[in-house]
Amino acid sequence: MFHLRVAGIRTCSLVLLVVLSITVAVRADAEDPNDPAVLTLDRIFTGEEFEFESFGPARWLKDGSGYTTVEKSETCDDGKDIVRYDPQTGDREILVSAERLTAPGESKPLEIDNYIWSPDGKKLLVFTNTKRVWRENTRGDYWVLDLDSGDLKKLGGDAEESTLMFAKFAPTGDRVAYVCKRNIYVQDLESMRTKKLTTDGSDRIVNGTSDWVYEEEFRLRDGFRWSPDGRFIAYWQFDTAGVEEFVLINYTDSLYPKLTRIQYPKVGRKNSACRVGVVGAGGGATRWFAVKGDARNNYIPRMDWVGDTNKIVIQQLNRLQNTNNVMVSCVDKDMLGQVRPSRPRVMIVERDDAWVDVHNDLKWLGGAASFIWTSQRDGWRHIYRIHPDGGKTQLLTPGDFDVISVESIDEADGWVYYIASPENPTQRYLYRSALDAGGMTQRVTPLDQAGTHSYDISADAKWAFHTYSAFDKPAVIDLVRMPGHERVRVLEDNSAYRAKIAALNRPACEFFRVDIGDGVELDGWCVKPPDFDPQKKYPLLIYVYGEPAGQTVLDKWTGKNEKQLWHWMLAQQGYIVASVDNRGTPAPRGRQWRKCVYRQIGILASADQAAAVRQLIKKWTFVDPERIGVWGWSGGGSMTLNAMFRYPDLYRTGIAVAFIANQRYYDTIYQERYMGLPDDNEEGFRDGSPITFAKQLEGNLLIVYGTGDDNCHYQNCLALTNELIKHNKYFSMMSYPNRTHAIKEGDNTRRHLYGTMTTYLGKNLPAGTRPNAKL
Repeated sequence: MFHLRVAGIRTCSLVLLVVLSITVAVRADAEDPNDPAVLTLDRIFTGEEFEFESFGPARWLKDGSGYTTVEKSETCDDGKDIVRYDPQTGDREILVSAERLTAPGESKPLEIDNYIWSPDGKKLLVFTNTKRVWRENTRGDYWVLDLDSGDLKKLGGDAEESTLMFAKFAPTGDRVAYVCKRNIYVQDLESMRTKKLTTDGSDRIVNGTSDWVYEEEFRLRDGFRWSPDGRFIAYWQFDTAGVEEFVLINYTDSLYPKLTRIQYPKVGRKNSACRVGVVGAGGGATRWFAVKGDARNNYIPRMDWVGDTNKIVIQQLNRLQNTNNVMVSCVDKDMLGQVRPSRPRVMIVERDDAWVDVHNDLKWLGGAASFIWTSQRDGWRHIYRIHPDGGKTQLLTPGDFDVISVESIDEADGWVYYIASPENPTQRYLYRSALDAGGMTQRVTPLDQAGTHSYDISADAKWAFHTYSAFDKPAVIDLVRMPGHERVRVLEDNSAYRAKIAALNRPACEFFRVDIGDGVELDGWCVKPPDFDPQKKYPLLIYVYGEPAGQTVLDKWTGKNEKQLWHWMLAQQGYIVASVDNRGTPAPRGRQWRKCVYRQIGILASADQAAAVRQLIKKWTFVDPERIGVWGWSGGGSMTLNAMFRYPDLYRTGIAVAFIANQRYYDTIYQERYMGLPDDNEEGFRDGSPITFAKQLEGNLLIVYGTGDDNCHYQNCLALTNELIKHNKYFSMMSYPNRTHAIKEGDNTRRHLYGTMTTYLGKNLPAGTRPNAKL
């Protein structure tokens, strides 16, 4: 028998300490687990008490006559009907009953994960039996229901179960195209014969979908597009030869380890060669668009057909991602019937001294004579109307504010609808501006509904599904009439969920701004204990993300993702929990705000965060400066490490989850976008990486990782572990076998994860109050 010593404590003693800590941490659970006012780990993470009801999936009908949605069947157990509603009257009609979605020989109907109507509305495509591909369930089985005949047919012929991806009707409605095992197929719905359009799909060649890094960083999953007339299919192809493999090791599911190999291009390394081509929908050779430049050192993040024409628009980024060439090509057939794309012609070039954002805001108008485009060329993200042939560019949204996203075009009445928040970067509202550049801008969202609003607007812009929430108000979904925003009816009020929230002993929630000097003010929120007493001192826990990929300071209900309720639980236990958005986060505060972090990710942001905490300690005399904690996930985990290592005098305890310890360990597209290439920014990569400063750790640090994380690799955790050991720094570590970046797979994982973090805080950043000597 032997005893492992950790910081001078025998393992048996360490276990005793852990058990004692857990007893303290879960005492709130043990006191009265049935008290509806008290949040506990079990209530939040076990069972379905805080299940949040959703609406849909709903689809606006193209003819403007109404919408369809999915509802529980009253006649078929475990089944769902697809129903149609008239938005004006509320009249309800079952279009497809659960019984009609029961396959021959089966006793239960198909589970509807998603569905698509054919262009004429006479056929229904159902996506079911889905499986996860990296982030989302994008492969599964597809069935087609003919509403007239009642025939229900499975697509794919003898394809293996759950291997079809991105199936969609041809514009003519008589065929469906899909991807299966990296090849593209077209299936005739009358004969059910299948045509294989590509034949070179393999471990190396990817057709009709994307490689790992395009999916993760450009959100490119569905990689093919039907032409408007149904004659052609345009698609992406990736040649992954030479892209180095990262290996995930599964030690637990078999007697010997299982290896999963991912072609993952790390910073400065070789990318896949990406190209786009077009093939006849009936088969034949693919013709590739003659896009200039090295296919491995340029990116093609977006491609689509131009309105109802036979033209293709392609967006090409250089490797530094500071130049976007938007080009167009015509597609037709020659005299021999062969597909012939023209040489792409550049329409516009978007440049930025830092990076160019890839977006989905390109919308065609007027028979493809002009298009809507968003750009930050004047320092704010604005909407422009561009006439490519005449070279005319019109600014549609003048003013010192950012457009966040384009939502809809009402060309008939001459409006573009978009999300913005000129007065408060933590909120989101619907606006509209005139398409004729007359300068008329109107807020559509009512003034008395402060918070965050999102919309799914009908094709004719007469109706919208509207979702409204605020930081302390769970979401309500209703149907509104546009453009007056009159509520017609509530679609989902989450009444049971809201009642549970209302019964809680709720913390006080507030938003604030903190001045960190040099004219820089940062937005933040905090939650305080329900029995808050400013005459006492409390521990402060900072929740951080801080990178260009996301904001944490939003006036929005986020309780669905569990973090908000956990923060409220901590507040009930005596913590003040706060979050601050540093410069470089994607807040609508202008280009300079977002892009001043270029080539210094992790450096400026962590300095902003530390400056904000110092100011809060000065301003909030009820905060105990000896009990300052910080925690974050992914980029927030990296930020936590930078906080703990770079500012050891400020932060006492940190919890870093699924972090990047060394920026060179992350992927090409994300890290190079914000940092440049490592050869010309060696100092930035070094100083922005937390591992560089690990030797400065003084406080309590818990690092948490899933060993099956395909995004931020477990390599980061082990490399940091080695560095901390090298400098004789003691820390705590929790690894979750085979869990991904989400750390949610497997029984009880989330309960255990948040229990571990709660326990660690209880031991190293104890809750409770102390007398405030300053008052």
